[in-house]
Amino acid sequence: MCGITALLLADHNLMASPELHEGLGMLQHRGQDAAGIVTCGNKGRLYQIKGSGMVRDVFDQPKLEQLVGSMGVGHVRYPTAGSSSTSEAQPLYVNSPYGITFAHNGNLVNAAELREFLDHEAHRHINTDSDSELLLNIFANNLNKTGKSRINEEDIFTAIKGIFDVCHGGYACVAMIAGFGIIGFRDPHGIRPIGFAKRQSPKGTDYMFASESVVCDGCSFTDFEDLKPGEAVIVNKNLTVTRRELIPQPSFSPCIFEYVYFSRPDSIIDGISVYKCRLAMGEALADQVTKKLGPNMDVDVIIPVPDTSRVAALQTAYKLDITYREGFIKNRYIGRTFIMPGQAMRKKTVRRKFNAMSLEFAGKNVLIVDDSIVRGTTSREIVQMARDAGAKKVYLASCAPAIRYPNVYGIDMPSPHELVAYNKTEDEIAEALGADKVIFQTLEGLVASCQKFSPHIKSWDASVFDGKYISGNVDEKYLKHLEGLRADHNKGVVEDLQSPETLGLYNFNLQLK
Repeated sequence: MCGITALLLADHNLMASPELHEGLGMLQHRGQDAAGIVTCGNKGRLYQIKGSGMVRDVFDQPKLEQLVGSMGVGHVRYPTAGSSSTSEAQPLYVNSPYGITFAHNGNLVNAAELREFLDHEAHRHINTDSDSELLLNIFANNLNKTGKSRINEEDIFTAIKGIFDVCHGGYACVAMIAGFGIIGFRDPHGIRPIGFAKRQSPKGTDYMFASESVVCDGCSFTDFEDLKPGEAVIVNKNLTVTRRELIPQPSFSPCIFEYVYFSRPDSIIDGISVYKCRLAMGEALADQVTKKLGPNMDVDVIIPVPDTSRVAALQTAYKLDITYREGFIKNRYIGRTFIMPGQAMRKKTVRRKFNAMSLEFAGKNVLIVDDSIVRGTTSREIVQMARDAGAKKVYLASCAPAIRYPNVYGIDMPSPHELVAYNKTEDEIAEALGADKVIFQTLEGLVASCQKFSPHIKSWDASVFDGKYISGNVDEKYLKHLEGLRADHNKGVVEDLQSPETLGLYNFNLQLK
């Protein structure tokens, strides 16, 4: 999962980089492996800073001042295939045709087929293992077919339609064409989120694309609109906005895990408040707790695993009329363990990230509420910390159903064998985690928690729960291939083989040691 943003300012004398930097900070929860910004200045010159690490590590004031230009694109990354590598930090760039900069959130399920096409038919060199580079080169190849020295919106729409025709998977993308403008588009199923907003300024209207509405809110943009599935929006340097739905009757199936875990609670995605969804998840979870533990349950206190599950846990406690307490104190300077590359790093980080307060656990039967249970790394440590702090019984409740299948649309849930719920009953999962009992939300309850706020969405990507891949093109052979790429024991192999240098543009590329 990654975060993307793009910005075009009406005043060409201003610099886009400070607000792009601010926007990436607000998207840091979506990726902590790498960050990058590319801007476009006079004469179509492009300027780049990108590197491994958090936004605060990659950028400082002197570097932002080198990012000249009133439009640009930004990206925060966490790796879903291969490993973390600076050469795959985005945005990516090709000089031909027209100077295209590109940032992407998601994953393609037919990457091997596209790579072969680009090599043998389009004759375009692919420099990394990133499917973002494949999308960029498909886009570039489609634009190159125009044979024009200058392109227009119609050419761009045709090129993006060509992407939709051959690129299968979940993806939200932003692009910048040197001297022309910025572009945003969303896959035909609308799996990954992206929207755009505007802001009035003395010189005209500024425009911004972002993965989540909170970025636009934080930068004082208004009238946020989600891109529809299969839709593309073009904003040229003259501030003309052109938008078009390129897929007739698309099948809209947004990723439901955005509401469970990834998105910030203050974001609005596809017209749905993430905060309200999580409140509803808490109510639905309370019903499951009552069903599993009975109406006369022996729970003394409900404690969330910070931060994502707080909203749901609060509502669960309210509905069950059980005391809510903050029992785990979080070190806010350590990243999200779920999106850390590698099991060893995730496990090492859990106890550094959380500290259990004995006064909330000692001598009590505790119901711990978490947003989801994936590998079980965090959950196992959390349960043990509660016991070490003196808890008599530890019940663990998940706002999401049991995750039993890999995700192929950009979330790092690679191998079924690495999922703690794989081929296990709830009792077996509880034993594996050291809990007295594990309680999962039902898929029906989760869907209802989201759908009640937007009844027009009839279908959801819930593939990690039900194994149904809405894009098609996902068979056992592909899943085995993906498992080989993403398995924790294979991460780092690709990185070791790659050069430590990344091709820069007009200034320099930051390399963090």
